[in-house]
Amino acid sequence: MIAAAMLTSRYEQIGRLLPFVKKDVPPITSLHPIVAEKQAELVAEAAKLDIDVVITDGFRSHEEQNALYEKGRTTSGPVVTHVRGGGSYHNYGLAIDFALKTSKGQIIWDLEYDGNRNGEADWMEVVAIAKRLGFSWGGDWKDFKDYPHLQMDFGFSIQELMRGYRPPETAAATRS
Repeated sequence: MIAAAMLTSRYEQIGRLLPFVKKDVPPITSLHPIVAEKQAELVAEAAKLDIDVVITDGFRSHEEQNALYEKGRTTSGPVVTHVRGGGSYHNYGLAIDFALKTSKGQIIWDLEYDGNRNGEADWMEVVAIAKRLGFSWGGDWKDFKDYPHLQMDFGFSIQELMRGYRPPETAAATRS
């Protein structure tokens, strides 16, 4: 059994490297369990600092992604994404977007707002918490800065995800 488990694991690793190997997997319909858990921790940790975090987006279907892609192109509004359906970590339940809620209940995307009045921007305090929890931040991207975006890719590229490879659903399995 141990040899079979090792062989299966090795096949999975090799398959991820080969661009023609695809897996037949069920469609994704929600956030990855670890991402959902870390999202809840993010909101709770921020609340301890008197920062009200609002999750504005999580799992996004390919159709929803395509509709967002059309904004600023074939529909009115500014361009909000550079990828079509299947090209976003949101489409695999591995990303969330956030905003801040002011004491007056207003939802804002202000990177300099200091609602808890501790001399630090609340946005950057949330980003620091997110990074500590294992998220990467779209504000660190070199080209298109996506300041509300947080993701956990677990070492999987979009191409691997498109081919059916998925991160394990438990933290213990991601460490092995």
